[in-house]
Amino acid sequence: MVQTHTIRIASRGNADIHDITSQVQKIIADGEIHSGIVTLFCPSSTSGLTTIEYEAGCLADLSRLLDEILSSERDYAHNARWGDRNGHSHVRAALLGASLTVPFTGRRLHLGTWQQIIFIDFDVRPRQRELVVQVLGS
Repeated sequence: MVQTHTIRIASRGNADIHDITSQVQKIIADGEIHSGIVTLFCPSSTSGLTTIEYEAGCLADLSRLLDEILSSERDYAHNARWGDRNGHSHVRAALLGASLTVPFTGRRLHLGTWQQIIFIDFDVRPRQRELVVQVLGS
């Protein structure tokens, strides 16, 4: 069985991080599927998904590392071509990835004690995002 849902996010952009764990858990808990996997996908070339301990220190460390590796101040060929100044956003999203899969049993996600699912919007302006959530199992 496959069930498809969406999660809507109003993002501020500029590496705006959202903890979506409770929304994903609610989809699993309210669904008809007892055990399986949930796959999340962001149909965007400037945002991504991963897991992290969602606390201020880890979030600051992640943001700082992304700024150090892929600074918005660098020259990007994308910016030269399109003039939209979000070349770093595309590259950050490509490195992080657009999807994430998490197993679950008993309608409970199998996440570590300090592990949360996060969505990060790297674009340079606020956006309305809609994530696709597919639940597969029995």
